Amino acid sequence: MAPSIRLSPATRSLFDEPLAIAVQGLGPRQQVTLRTSLRDETGELFQACARYQAGSDGELDLTRCPALPGGSFSGLEPMGLLWALQPQKPFWYMMKRDVQSPFLLQLEVFEGHGEPPGRLLAQRQHERAFLRDGVRRVPVREGRIRATLFLPPGEDPFPGIIDIHGLGGGLFEHRASLLANHGFATLALAYYQYEDLPQEPTELHLEYFEEAVNYMLQHPQVKGPGVGLLGYSKGADLSLAMAAFLKNITAVASLNGPVATTGVPLCYKDKTIPSLPIYEQYAKVMDSNILDCSETLIDPFQAPGNQSLIPVEKAEAQLLFIVGQDDHVVKSEYHATAVCKLLQAQGKENFQILSYPGTGHCIDPPFFPLYPIGNHPIFHKRAVLGGELRAYAKAQIHAWPQIQAFFNKYL
Repeated sequence: MAPSIRLSPATRSLFDEPLAIAVQGLGPRQQVTLRTSLRDETGELFQACARYQAGSDGELDLTRCPALPGGSFSGLEPMGLLWALQPQKPFWYMMKRDVQSPFLLQLEVFEGHGEPPGRLLAQRQHERAFLRDGVRRVPVREGRIRATLFLPPGEDPFPGIIDIHGLGGGLFEHRASLLANHGFATLALAYYQYEDLPQEPTELHLEYFEEAVNYMLQHPQVKGPGVGLLGYSKGADLSLAMAAFLKNITAVASLNGPVATTGVPLCYKDKTIPSLPIYEQYAKVMDSNILDCSETLIDPFQAPGNQSLIPVEKAEAQLLFIVGQDDHVVKSEYHATAVCKLLQAQGKENFQILSYPGTGHCIDPPFFPLYPIGNHPIFHKRAVLGGELRAYAKAQIHAWPQIQAFFNKYL
């Protein structure tokens, strides 16, 4: 029997779902190298490989066989070939612009543990999709709002979430589309550098985000009376400000966000929250002129007058802070811990913190590759984001169902 790759699900799975991988038809205790490859929409290649030895029956099941040293990872890691995918081009971030088409994953089995790998024994293709059958993608151009709404299958009203990305501009749909597969009506909201929105705003207006909340609450398929917010980085401080100043925000999940206004001042009615000072001269220059910006953002709790601090104590919403202990952009664990102490001192109990060691600034849904060095959104230079491969992969796999459980509980 010729070697063959057995996958479950066989031909197509959602990007955030596990994929069971096995190889059959090998010789007893045969040594092989497995390789996964995926090209993003720009054609950039991501790859991972691992060395294995088949069982005495010639079967290789990744849930039972540990990877041997010498590949992208070692040990019993059934999903290692997915979470260890790394770009062949340095510092490249895997982005999914068109969530209506899947990524194509290529799996190959090679003879032996050589470098380069030996003879090709088996290969298989598999689609990693972002939309479950029946999920609808609806472009939203209502009033000033520029967004995409993802609706789960069926006519019921669903818990509603607004997904707000970090600095960098544009519209990111990968997280919102995956959340819709899990039963949430999710609005991916752009707020600058997209279509007719401001290119480089000198200030942001909370009224724009209020309009998005009202749009969701008026939608017949969004179950009120409130909505949830999922904010990453800058999107997290915007989400906390929304919870502090706007009505009908029930739950906020902050992914590595500051608890002060950053990047650009935030205005609402007659009030302006200035942005927290950030000083490039406090950055450390690492090898290859990469910056470590850990110390560039002023401590909002020590800043004169605390003017940039968001009055989180005004928020009625439940708050979930998800922080990477190796975040080099925002001291997100410190921010979350300090603000929760303030809330506790006021007798509030509407908060929880999930803290992950070995995890940097970027926290995506499961199986997105580690992105430890990226472009700093304010200094426009390469900067350390932080994170270490295995710990980061485990954090994403753990945090994702926690986010869903949090929104299911409070929405």
